[in-house]
Amino acid sequence: MIEEEKVILLVEDNPDDVLLTKRALSKSKIRNRIVVVGDGEEALEYLFRSGRYADRNPRERPQVVLLDLKLPKLDGLEVLRQMRNDPRTQLLPVVILTTSKEQSDMIAGYKLGANSYIRKPVDFQQFVEAVSQLTLYWIVLNESPPNQNGQ
Repeated sequence: MIEEEKVILLVEDNPDDVLLTKRALSKSKIRNRIVVVGDGEEALEYLFRSGRYADRNPRERPQVVLLDLKLPKLDGLEVLRQMRNDPRTQLLPVVILTTSKEQSDMIAGYKLGANSYIRKPVDFQQFVEAVSQLTLYWIVLNESPPNQNGQ
């Protein structure tokens, strides 16, 4: 049996936040490959192997999705809604990682099936600690659901 490549899908449009997240993951000794997509539409293409990702290797499967809410084209809540409405991705762990302090965003995220909601701390050390804790859980400790429909 061929081993799946377990990647972290980072859905983030801010290049500074992408860099900070990658640095925080590196400091946390996480060695999984990080796939970065810059908008909600691209996230869905990656997840559903369509559009520019139609040829993506089906064994390259996200172990967790780190999802920002404020995204171009489709916002994070719509991405989450579409993920949870599709059997191929409805069980995929999703961590909302956002600067939004809106309680309505948090409630909507959980109602749509987010597994976790984390506000990005402004301080880099706090951010590294938050990313370290979330990756320790979602990448090392958590048992992911089995692959659904080859996605």
